[in-house]
Amino acid sequence: MSLILQGAVLRGRRIATGAVTVTDGRVADDGPPGAVRVLPEGWIVAAGFVDLQVNGYGGAQVGEDPDEIARVAEGLPRAGVTAFCPTLISRSDAGYGRAARALRDAPVSPAAARMLAPHLEGPFLTPTRAGAHDPTMLRRAVPEDVDRMLDVFRPAVLTLAPELPGGLDAVRRARRRCVVAVGHTEADAAQGREAIAAGARLLTHAMNAMRGIESRAPSALVAFLADNRAHVSLIGDGVHVAPEVAAVIARATGRRLVLVSDAVAAAGAPPGRYRLGRLPVDSDGERVLAGAVLAGSASAIDRGPATLVAAGIDVASALAAATEAPRRLLGLPAGLATDGPADLVVLDADLVPRLTLVGGVVAHADHDLPFDVPPTGRPV
Repeated sequence: MSLILQGAVLRGRRIATGAVTVTDGRVADDGPPGAVRVLPEGWIVAAGFVDLQVNGYGGAQVGEDPDEIARVAEGLPRAGVTAFCPTLISRSDAGYGRAARALRDAPVSPAAARMLAPHLEGPFLTPTRAGAHDPTMLRRAVPEDVDRMLDVFRPAVLTLAPELPGGLDAVRRARRRCVVAVGHTEADAAQGREAIAAGARLLTHAMNAMRGIESRAPSALVAFLADNRAHVSLIGDGVHVAPEVAAVIARATGRRLVLVSDAVAAAGAPPGRYRLGRLPVDSDGERVLAGAVLAGSASAIDRGPATLVAAGIDVASALAAATEAPRRLLGLPAGLATDGPADLVVLDADLVPRLTLVGGVVAHADHDLPFDVPPTGRPV
């Protein structure tokens, strides 16, 4: 049997009336007779969100406990996420060793978001732009350290500051093994251009932990906004970047914009005290603070498209920044591709995820869906 979702469908950066057929966990052109589910007016079926920067979710964090990492993966489909890069902030060598073992040993559930290779946010960052990173855990980009991190983690993304001693060499060493990103940096535009020329292809959380846009002192942000070879990631929670500014960045980057959450354990959880690494952080449900410093987000990635749309960006472009753009950057197959895995999300008219499938398995379904689907954990 097949499940056929009929209604508005996002493919790439275009929304059109159509249908998505799920058969044996994959997207099919057609298949055996199946149950047709007609989406309500204004609802959209799209490829599942891919989040390149997840520190935690639902009270659990990505760190040194494999069961906590599994809880993050199991919770993310509630936010429409079907794949994510577990993200490690800077820590000691011993902490990195424990985290590597935890990532390796995290139990895998078919009703969880797919865990991609990690995003190493650090430790090769500029201390004056440490943000919530412990400055004592930051270090220069010594070749032996860079190679060891690449060998141990085989990351999907490595964020570093190119102006550090050895920074540009680190970009060159890593560019064939992962996406090299620039972040937590004091780099100016010239240094940003040098990083792009050396192989950097992503700017990590634009406008945060970096210099902004000044009339006569352009920064690395300007270099990445201007270069069509590079993608730019943006935290779309409306807190890290004002929605009006986020819309300006979206218009400047177009298909190069990648929405990320930078979610921490407080995301998808009640207000309260949580941890980011070993750092205690406090969430009021909207923002997460370590003292007076923003320390990740209390929102998952599903907040991003709605934030952009409210600021004037069209729905297809806003959703593509959380679906198509991260897949292209990581070299993943396009979403909803024929014979590809049925990793998809059904969004209501307010862009709230109502149904998430991972490999055709129901990973999240609202109890008040206007149509029936199998229980969570079961294939459609």
